[in-house]
Amino acid sequence: MKHIMLTTTALLSLAAGAAFAQDMPGEGVTVRPVIQPLLEEMLQARVLVRALEDLGYEVEEPQEVLAQTAHLAVGTGDADFYPASWNQLHDTFYQEAGGDEVLSKVGTLIDGALQGYLVDKASYDEGIQNLGDLKDPKVAARFDADGDGKADLAGCVPGWGCERVIEHQLDEFELRDTVTHNQGEYTAIIADTIARHQNGDPILYFTWTPYWVSGALVPGEDVEWLEVPFSTLPDGQEGETVYDGKDLGFVVDSIRVVARNDFLEENPAAAKLFELAAIDINDVSAENKLIADGEDSSEDIDRHVDDWIASHQEEYDGWLEAARGAAK
Repeated sequence: MKHIMLTTTALLSLAAGAAFAQDMPGEGVTVRPVIQPLLEEMLQARVLVRALEDLGYEVEEPQEVLAQTAHLAVGTGDADFYPASWNQLHDTFYQEAGGDEVLSKVGTLIDGALQGYLVDKASYDEGIQNLGDLKDPKVAARFDADGDGKADLAGCVPGWGCERVIEHQLDEFELRDTVTHNQGEYTAIIADTIARHQNGDPILYFTWTPYWVSGALVPGEDVEWLEVPFSTLPDGQEGETVYDGKDLGFVVDSIRVVARNDFLEENPAAAKLFELAAIDINDVSAENKLIADGEDSSEDIDRHVDDWIASHQEEYDGWLEAARGAAK
C-alpha cells in the first residue's frame, strides 16, 4: 500500500510539473530586450515584458540605445528582441543588422503609424499647404525663429531614421537655401515649438504618431499636415505615403517586433506572443499624453501598463493562451 501511495504521489507530482511547464513555458530562459531611451515607447515594451514574465521568462533590464544600434544589438546577439522597429522607416537598419538570415520582423504591434511635416493652422489656411511652398524665401521667412531669414524646421534626432528621409527630401525638393533642419534633443525642440505656437507665432515641425505631440497640437484644430511636392524616399525605400488624400512624404507605417531567428526557434511561446500582441495606436497616444502631463516616472508607466492590461484583459489572456499552446 505504501508503494502504491508513493507511486500515486509521484504521478501527481509529474502531472503538476507538466501543467506548470505548460503554464510557464519560458521557465529557466532569460530574455534580453533592447529599447530606445524614449518614455513614449515604454508602454508597448513593458506590456510585452509583462506578458513574457507571465509566461515564465526572466526578462533582463533592457539596454537603452537608439534605433539603429538597437537593430545591430539584436543582429549581433547582444540582445534577443527590439519592440519598436518601424517596418519601412527602419528597414535599412534591419538589413544592416543581418536581415532575414539573422532576424525576423514578427507581428504588428502598432498599426497606422504616421510621420510628416506640419504647420500652424493659420499658415495653412492662408495657403501654405505644401512643403514645396517653402522654396519661396518669403514663405520660408514666415517660419524663421532665429533671424537668419530661413524657415526653422523642428526636425528629427540623428539615429532615429526619420532624419534620413528629411535630409533626402530637403535636397530633392531644393529647400536647402530656405529651410534649416534643426536636429537635437527632440523634446526640447518641440517644447520650444509649442511655446511659439502658444505665443501666436507660425510653426513648422516634424512629428509622428503615436506620440503625445498630436494631443498638444491637434491636427485639424491647431495644426495641419503638409503635403510634399512628390513622393521620394532614401535608401531605396518604397511604400504608400498617401494618408487621407495627402502625400505626407513618409510611408504610412507599422511598428513591429524584431527578434533573432535562433531565439524565436528556441522559444515558440515568445514567438507566438510577438506574432499576436497588438496595441491600438490611439491607446499609445493617450498614454503618451499622460506622460507629457507629468505621469512620467517608472512607477507611473508601470501603472499605465496595469491599466491597459486590465482594460484589455480578455485580449491579453488570449495572447498568453496561444503562446502556451505554441510551446506544447
